[in-house]
Amino acid sequence: MKLAHLADLHLGFRQFHRQTSSGLNQREADVANAFRAAVDGVIAERPDVVVLAGDIFHSVRPSNPSILFAFRELARLREALPSAPVILIAGNHDTPRSSETGSILALFSSLGVDVVADQARRLVYPALDLAVLAVPHPALVGPERVVLRPEGSERHQVLVLHGEVEGLFSADRSSVEYGGALLPPAELAGAGWSYVALGHYHVQTEVAPRVWYSGALEYVSSNPWGELAEEKKRRLTGKGWLLVTLPEGRVERRAVTAARRVLDLEPVDARDRSAAEIDTAIAERLAAVPGGIGGQVVRLVVRNVPRHVGRELDHAAIRARKTEALHFQLDLARPEDTRETGVGAPGHRQTLPQIVASYLSRRLLPGDIDRDAFVRRGVALIEAVEQDEAEA
Repeated sequence: MKLAHLADLHLGFRQFHRQTSSGLNQREADVANAFRAAVDGVIAERPDVVVLAGDIFHSVRPSNPSILFAFRELARLREALPSAPVILIAGNHDTPRSSETGSILALFSSLGVDVVADQARRLVYPALDLAVLAVPHPALVGPERVVLRPEGSERHQVLVLHGEVEGLFSADRSSVEYGGALLPPAELAGAGWSYVALGHYHVQTEVAPRVWYSGALEYVSSNPWGELAEEKKRRLTGKGWLLVTLPEGRVERRAVTAARRVLDLEPVDARDRSAAEIDTAIAERLAAVPGGIGGQVVRLVVRNVPRHVGRELDHAAIRARKTEALHFQLDLARPEDTRETGVGAPGHRQTLPQIVASYLSRRLLPGDIDRDAFVRRGVALIEAVEQDEAEA
């Protein structure tokens, strides 16, 4: 039996300010195209069952175009694979904060999709000798935690859920989405599951034998650079979904061709360089990109740039590069000796990002807010403002 495992579609995701000729946000169109390509791939493989492990939409109130697109693609999947169950659960992005607010995911039940958006459900498919325990985000964060154990005599026992496996990630959590329910590893591995299909983490990852994150189909987090770094560690190139063969538990990666590249270029060290020399180094680094940066999403970090030197850079050329790429992010990092500060230390003064980080780290927050992600987001915003001011 073959199972297709997809997750974290994040349809409706919008980023940057470029639009298609039809007026759609370009990154929203990229994300939609990735799902269309994944559906093409799934249909070509003709699996016996398809699971979508949460975060179908980027927002709990997605736009009408993204709802319509999802409906059409799922309808196409059901028409092409009429005998294959399609199971869809809600992730944290799909889950309203108020239980009184209905989920848009229920719409897809009319297509014959098995939608599990609120409470955990055990789905049985006798023709496949298959049982699926589908556990949406609300069932993991509610007062009564569902027991994650196989039941019944079915040969194939599959668990589908959306959350963060505890202890899987290092102290640097910059590539991990906030808001995920915590999952103790002991509840997943060694429990007798034929396969555990996880959603929430956007990098394809084997947690344990037969326990996998399929990853997202596009770069849809607030930190694509962190995802790139994690993918490099795992020797992955790009995004995709998983084709699983049961009962053997063989997992095969199926790539999805991206509409454009997301590139994190080798940093430039600007220590003891003039503004003109830094301009040249930036130009050389960008010129070395195979195929150029036109239409791509690109970041270049330039380290050890004093504030006064940053002001003297050729910002007209930088703006031209931003026009050429879909998005060009130039991060100017000041020398470490001006960033490391202590209260009252002579000759040192806290930078604005440091002040913001210090304040946000102490600010009272609701219990469901990830403080680390909150601080990172605040610092990133203030650094972006500083960079815009420097370029202006």
